[in-house]
Amino acid sequence: MKILVLNAGSSSLKYQVIEMPSEQVECVGLVERIGMDDAIFTHEIQNNEYSETLPVLDHKTGLKKIANTLLDAKIGVINSVDEIEAVGHRVVHGGNKFNKTTIVNQEVKDNIRELFSLAPLHNPANLTGIEIAETIFTKAKQIAIFDTAFHQTMPKEAYQYAIKNEYLETHNIRAYGFHGTSHKYVSEKARAYLGTENSKKLITIHLGNGCSMSAIKDGKSIENSLGFGPMNGLIMGTRSGDIDQSVIFYMMNKLNKTADEVASLLNKESGMMGLTGFSDLREISEQADKGNEDCQNALAFAGYRIRKYIGSYISVLNGVDALIFTAGIGENSAVMRALACKNLSVFGIDLDADQNNIRSKEVREIQSKKAKVKILVIPTNEEIEIAKQAYQLLA
Repeated sequence: MKILVLNAGSSSLKYQVIEMPSEQVECVGLVERIGMDDAIFTHEIQNNEYSETLPVLDHKTGLKKIANTLLDAKIGVINSVDEIEAVGHRVVHGGNKFNKTTIVNQEVKDNIRELFSLAPLHNPANLTGIEIAETIFTKAKQIAIFDTAFHQTMPKEAYQYAIKNEYLETHNIRAYGFHGTSHKYVSEKARAYLGTENSKKLITIHLGNGCSMSAIKDGKSIENSLGFGPMNGLIMGTRSGDIDQSVIFYMMNKLNKTADEVASLLNKESGMMGLTGFSDLREISEQADKGNEDCQNALAFAGYRIRKYIGSYISVLNGVDALIFTAGIGENSAVMRALACKNLSVFGIDLDADQNNIRSKEVREIQSKKAKVKILVIPTNEEIEIAKQAYQLLA
C-alpha cells in the first residue's frame, strides 16, 4: 500500500511516499519558508536530491508543486494519482473530539475548522492539505493523525487548569499537549535502543520552529509543555512560550490592543523573531557568532527555558533515565543542546562537547563518561509514524 504523508507546519510542508507495511520510503521532500518569495523546495529519490528556490506564498501553492513533482516523468514516483491508496495528514489540534487516528469526512473537517482559534498557525494549514489532497488523490482515503492524541494519557493534575471546574466540564478548557507524533516516535526509538528497564523515565525535547517537551513514564505521556493551544512553554520561532497573563491584560487595557492583535503578536511576532528579528535558528546562530547581542541573548534565554522544564519534569518523573533531543533544531544545533544541558550536573546530566558536535542520522549518545543520565539525539520521523498509524487503521 502506497501512503502519501503530508505534514504541514506553520511555515513548512514535509512529504513522503511510503510503501506499507514495509516502511519503504520511496521519496522525501520539503517545502521550507512558505510565505516567502525565496521558498526552498527539495525532493529526494534514491539518494538523488533535486532542489530549487521559488516563490511559495501559501500552502496551497506548495501542495500543488508537490503533486506535480510526484507525477513528474523523471523525478516522480507514481504514474497515476490512483496509485496512492491513502493520504495521512498531521493535524495539530484534535481538541476533545479526537483521541485517535480517524478517516476524514465532512464532520471531521468541520471539527478541525472549529479548532482554528486554538492552533491558528497549524490547523488551517492542516485542513488546506486535506482539502487539496481530496481534489488530487480522489480515490485515496484521507486520514487524520492528531498531535494531541498521544498526550491523552496525561493525568488530571497535569491537564486541568486551576479555574472553575465548569470550564473543563462544559467548555473542555484544559491542557492537551502537542507534537505527540514526534514525542511518541522518538520515545519508542529510545526504549528500543536503551531497553525498557533503562528507559522508564524519559524527557523528550522537540526543538523546531515550534518547540515542546514531554515527560514520558513507561512509554506514556504524563506531561507536555504545550497546553490548550500550541503557544506556551518553550521559546519558539515566532511564539512567545510562557508569559504572565497580566501582560496580555496590560496590552489590551493600557496599550489598547484588541484580542486579535495580542494573539497575532504572541503567535507570529514573538519568540526568537521578537527577540532578534529572525525566526530561523541558523541565522540567529550566525549573527550571534558575529557579536549580535540580541541573538546571543535569545539563545541564552531559550536554553534557560529548556533547563527550567528539565528540572520540573525530573520532579514529575521522580528522576530521569534519558534526555532525548529531536526535530530540526534538536537534531542539528550543537549550540542549543549545549545551552539546554548547561549547569545540570546536580541531576547527573553532563554533555560531552566532542560527541555533541558530531552529526549523524542515526541514534547517538552525547553524554560524557561521568554522566549518570543518557543524552540521546534521535532523528524524528513523524512521517513514518503517521504512515504506521494510517496503515494500522485501514488494515
